[in-house]
Amino acid sequence: MRSIEEINKKIESGDANIFTAEEFKQLVKDDDAPSFDEVDVVTTGTCGVMSGTAAVFNLIAAEPGRFIRAKNIYLNGVPGNVGPCPNEWLGSVDLILHGTSKSPENPDYGGGFLLKDLIDGKDIDIKVETLNGEIIESTTNLDEMGRAQIFGTRMAFKNYTAFTNPSKEEVSSIFSAIPLEGNLSGLTFSGCGDLNPLQNDPVHNVIKEGRSILLNGAKGLVIGDGTRSSPEKPNLMLTADIKNMEPGYLGGFKTGQGAEVFDTVAIPIPVLNEEIYNNLLIKNDEIPLTVSDIKGRHMPLCETDYGALWDNHQSRPKYDREKCKNCSDCIIEKICPTNAFANERLDLTRCFGCGICVHYCRNNSFEMDTGSVELEINGKTEEIPIICRQSDILRANKLSTKLKKMIIKEEFKV
Repeated sequence: MRSIEEINKKIESGDANIFTAEEFKQLVKDDDAPSFDEVDVVTTGTCGVMSGTAAVFNLIAAEPGRFIRAKNIYLNGVPGNVGPCPNEWLGSVDLILHGTSKSPENPDYGGGFLLKDLIDGKDIDIKVETLNGEIIESTTNLDEMGRAQIFGTRMAFKNYTAFTNPSKEEVSSIFSAIPLEGNLSGLTFSGCGDLNPLQNDPVHNVIKEGRSILLNGAKGLVIGDGTRSSPEKPNLMLTADIKNMEPGYLGGFKTGQGAEVFDTVAIPIPVLNEEIYNNLLIKNDEIPLTVSDIKGRHMPLCETDYGALWDNHQSRPKYDREKCKNCSDCIIEKICPTNAFANERLDLTRCFGCGICVHYCRNNSFEMDTGSVELEINGKTEEIPIICRQSDILRANKLSTKLKKMIIKEEFKV
């Protein structure tokens, strides 16, 4: 046994042994894992589509006295929910924005893309419909907002479900960037496997209410268990100040059902006892993952593991401009979930490593090994390619590395 106070004293003296989850897991895989006495903190991380993301804003829509109260509000065309505070005659509006809210004019632009634009420092358009039917339009940006806070109602799931489509017809779903073709032609999945915080602390030994975290690069807190959390599939309710977030860690993600939002979370695991240490030894190939019919999570087909999905596969595509035919109707520009490809250019700062471009470019201009899985479905063995990842281990590891450096520099208190 050791206490958090003892670990913090070691951090202050520069004697603490701190690993990212990726570093620690590699040592485990190499049969060179440090012993319980040789590890003090492991920084874990996850990144993925997190539909439970919401934001609370206070902003100035007009000068005081211009209108009594807002009835409806739109930010860059994305609807927000006015209130709960009425703010009569003040010209300011409190509102809640859902990460899954979509612009009626452009369903591919929603809350996630709006949040990224704000954190990128861009001005956004405000449209207010007042109680008496007046339309008031203005602009704002993150610096001008009085308050901007994310509340994640369910984030950082310990595990999720992979999906394929056994039917003949394609199926539109939030679990695939584009409608998923039938006849078991591809598999889509979420989850960062053995990097994931709750996968390394499945019974909440240290990840508890009030614990400090990083959410999209900003210091935040665990509020408690998330909605739909259960002992079998736990998730977390998290919060942090949007003004302190970094744009590379969150954004929009287009799906077959319109725009969604992705977030990145990093949480330190102080190694207080042998049970916590032993939980950290888990590897991807020891983490089961249910494969279900895309038409419903209630229809499991078989099981695989995160080792088959992540291990020895690449995290980012390579783009070969010489193969690009500059198609007038470029399908990749249209379907890239994070708008990372435009004008014959792949923006790796926006890229999510989902793999969609590799499987759908007509000219094979993109190259990345996303892997495939061998699954037994209905008594028949099928080799199914992984065509869409809705989680990003590169961002997850980047944020857990940032957290490790902050702890070492005493910028983040465990």
